[in-house]
This record gives sequence, structure tokens and C-alpha cells, in this order.
Amino acid sequence: MNDGWFIIANTHAGSSKTISLWERAQGALDRRGIAYRLARTEYKGHAKALARDAAASGWRKLLAVGGDGSIHEVLGGVLDWCAESGTDPAEFTLGVAPIGSGNDWIRSFGIPGDAFKVIPLMGAEATGREDVVRLDFADGSQRWMANGAGTGFDAHVCERVNLQKESGHRSKLIYLKALLHTIFHIRAIRVRVTGDGEERFCGDCYSIAVGNGKYSGGGMRQVPLAEPDDGWVDVMVVPRARLSKLVQELPRLFSGTVHLSPLVISFRCRELRIEPLDGASHDIVEIDGEIEGRLPVSVNVDGRQLNVLSANAQARR
Repeated sequence: MNDGWFIIANTHAGSSKTISLWERAQGALDRRGIAYRLARTEYKGHAKALARDAAASGWRKLLAVGGDGSIHEVLGGVLDWCAESGTDPAEFTLGVAPIGSGNDWIRSFGIPGDAFKVIPLMGAEATGREDVVRLDFADGSQRWMANGAGTGFDAHVCERVNLQKESGHRSKLIYLKALLHTIFHIRAIRVRVTGDGEERFCGDCYSIAVGNGKYSGGGMRQVPLAEPDDGWVDVMVVPRARLSKLVQELPRLFSGTVHLSPLVISFRCRELRIEPLDGASHDIVEIDGEIEGRLPVSVNVDGRQLNVLSANAQARR
């Protein structure tokens, strides 16, 4: 096994400032005597390939320098290797040095939005746990979820955010602007939602959000009761309703009370199945903000866990 951290820097995160910012942090790593190897991504999906190769080469501590998309790729590479090799995910510790524009995953672990403040956590090896969550698509492909997933409205907001980022638009309001745009161009999908073998919803809905963590979209809380290590995913379904009523409920996304709204269905489960009921409802599915497939999809908490850097763990010491 390789001692130290394998660091994967997303050169496109944080308006392409990742490398220059991270290079300033390398001195702090050296002063603390933290061993590491740095790899830089060259294209979308490269972080996943780098993480898989690092895991296969014996690295067990991996740090993504970037945002939610970066940890999604690194987690995917590690868990793909675990699935191929039979390695226990509990051997691995993952972390994020946040420099990307989307930093929701770190909120569940109390990680400050400052890459420099992550370094003491690396030195102290302050870790918590996170459930392994797998998504299976009809084409046989598998994906892994670090923070959250969704379809319908939820996925189209992410799709618009990604298009805006690719066009060079980055700001703290990018998610809110995408949210408002999408809500006025919303289209219902007809689906059946099953949780742990029980039908929880069947009919027209606007959105389905699934969470291992409670935060999404720059601090919104679609599943405010979600905990990353409790063995469940939390689910929010938004059935079709009058647009004017839905708009009135938007503040609940930021106050953490959306699960109390009479316009949504909230529950938790270990196995979730979302099936389209007509040809027009094979909607896109986002995972950690990335569009990864289309309905139908199954979501499974498989009972395993991996280690993650956590300021919450350090505070309890």
C-alpha cells in the first residue's frame, strides 16, 4: 500500500483557478510533513480514471481538489475498482479541498469552504463515514452517488447549471437562476416510485430528489433530514400542482422545512425504484450534479461504508 495522499486536482474547477490556488497550499502540506502525490486532470472524466488507477496501485487516501463534480468522479473511480476487485470500500478515505463552484457535499461533514483549512484535517486524519449508494440503469451501467441524485425538475436544473458553467458563467446565484428558469419551463413526468418494495407514488410529478446528504444547489435542502451514514437515502417527490402554489413553497428549500410541505411526499428507504409510465417520461437523471443516464433507475444503499474527511469528527475529539 502507498502511504500518503493521492491528490487529484480538477483543472477546470473554480473558473480554472484550481491549480494556482492549490499550488499555494502545497507548502502547508510540506510543512506538516504530509506525504502526497499530485495528479492533474486533462479532460472531463479524467478524475474518475485517475482515482481508479490510484486505487488499483495501492493508494487508499484520495483527495479531490475541486467541487461536487470532482468528488463524484473520484468516488466513482474508487468504487468501480472496489466492484471489480472485491476490495472493501472501508479501506479508503476520501476528501475534498473545495475550490469548485458547487460545494454541497462538504457541508454534511462540516468542511469549511477553504482548501487551506482542509490540510489540518488531512494531518489529523479526522474522518467520518459515508454509506455506499449505487445507481443501476436499464442499459446495465452502474454509477455511485456521493451526495444526491434526481430526475425531472431536479435534473433539468443541474443540466442548465452545467450549460451555464460551460459557457463561462459562474456565480453564487447560478443555481438560484437555474431554479427559477426551470420552474417556469417545467414539464411533468409520469412515473411509479417504489421504496423498499412499497409503492410510494404513481402518477404525474415535477421532480424527484434523492439524498445521501441534505444539501444541494448551493445550500438548498431538498431532503433536510438526510444523513450520509445512517443506512438510508431520503427521497422527496413533488407531485403535479399549481405553479403558483409551488412558487410559494420555494423558501422551504432554504429553511430546511420542505419535508413539511403539504405539496410534497417525503420518505426514506434503502432500495428505491423510479420507473417511467409512458414514452415521454424517460427523463434524464442527475447524480451529484452530473447528467448520468435516463429513467428507469434503481438506487440502492448496499450496506457498506467508506471513510471521509470530516471536521465534525475532529470537533468531537
